[in-house]
Amino acid sequence: MSDKIAVIGGGNLGKSIAEGLLKSAFTTPDRIIVTRRNLHLLTDLKDKGVIVTSDNLDAVRQARTIILAVKPYNVKEILTQLSPVLSEKDHILISVVTGVWIEELLQAAGKPMALFRAMPNTAVSIQQSITCLSHVHASPSQLAYVQSIFDTVGKTVIIDEKLMDAATVLGACGIAYALRFIRANIQGGIEIGFDAQTASLIAAQTVKGAAELLIQTGRHPEQEIDKVTTPKGCTIAGLNEMEHQGFSSSLIKGITASYVKILKP
Repeated sequence: MSDKIAVIGGGNLGKSIAEGLLKSAFTTPDRIIVTRRNLHLLTDLKDKGVIVTSDNLDAVRQARTIILAVKPYNVKEILTQLSPVLSEKDHILISVVTGVWIEELLQAAGKPMALFRAMPNTAVSIQQSITCLSHVHASPSQLAYVQSIFDTVGKTVIIDEKLMDAATVLGACGIAYALRFIRANIQGGIEIGFDAQTASLIAAQTVKGAAELLIQTGRHPEQEIDKVTTPKGCTIAGLNEMEHQGFSSSLIKGITASYVKILKP
């Protein structure tokens, strides 16, 4: 069995995963296969040496690791088509599809194979994703291998599958929440005197620094907030005004609204 990785579904997330694997040097371009009906949309990957094809069956035959990155409504049909060439002995199947449970995936695949649900976000393309993993029928070596794939494109955490919908909201939708916060920061920066380019750089780098403080120190956000909130200072004045306007409340409500939408589409 080849050590190639086949990404079935070269949409935004599928392409981001392929690009992240390339940038991390986890594997070489000739060992990555990406499928899509419209191959012209994969020209950039093809130019980098990635194998692109519209033949899902052939891609699976060539690969050991299968990353399923299709739309939720296509999953069962595609897995049913792939079932004859899927090997429970040789293949590892990884689904990055939102809202489709492991049991449903196994039923569609038609065999008790090593199967993972993974929820990365689009920062996978720059090796800065957080990826949540759940699995079944996987050996310790298979788990270590799949973790190593996603560790090269960010950080990985193993969770119970019942939390996967919540992980989707917090980790995948969370990219959009963070970007909307940065956009608001930029708009505020422009209002107080900066040009758009400078405001964008300051806002983005500040958020990056704040995130790294938490990741590297393991501290609670309030511990870092306390360091910059002096009595009668401008920071606490701004924070209090944001809270008066419902900043934390609106963010929490937004997260729960996304979660409810996943549960009741």
